[in-house]
Amino acid sequence: MAIDAKMVLELRNRTAAGMVDCKQALEEASGDMEKAIEVLKKKGAIKAAKKSAERTASEGILATYLHHNKKLAAVVELSCETDFVARNESFLALADDLALQVAALDPSYVSPETIPAEIAEKKKQEFLAEMAEDKKPEDIKLKIIEGKMNKWYTEVCLTKQSFIKDDEKTIEQMIAALSGTIGEKIVVTRFQRIQMAAHTTNAC
Repeated sequence: MAIDAKMVLELRNRTAAGMVDCKQALEEASGDMEKAIEVLKKKGAIKAAKKSAERTASEGILATYLHHNKKLAAVVELSCETDFVARNESFLALADDLALQVAALDPSYVSPETIPAEIAEKKKQEFLAEMAEDKKPEDIKLKIIEGKMNKWYTEVCLTKQSFIKDDEKTIEQMIAALSGTIGEKIVVTRFQRIQMAAHTTNAC
């Protein structure tokens, strides 16, 4: 069975294991997600990922983007574990790309985990209401709603968006790839997008 990026990312989201470990586990499990999780457990990859998640990203930088018209700007705080990595060219380039991404696509949240529970629940209820008259089995309806939620995440969450320069990869994948290469935890801490309000002028 061919192992695609979507499967690898799903396993990573469920286990927090590294991308390479997830791909290898899926290959070993012939694409079976549950078996792949067991493979990761046996190899200790999940435990290692948990340890990594507990590490503190207390260093980093603020990256900015200013549009050529000087009316749109974005700033992103990208964190890492050491000042050494904060000066790494690849880390700096990623931060600049993230600032451009925020300016261009205007996400509302860093990731699904940062969406306030009441807002996520409200959106889920909207999708449930849309499916209320549908005659499909409940398990199918729930899968459809899950799909709708995931699509919504790609619209409002920075990490779930496709990269503006390469829509074959997501921001989440870019961060994970660099984190794996550098060997440090990398986290988008926060961001802000600022745009001048449009002003209308009455003709005299």
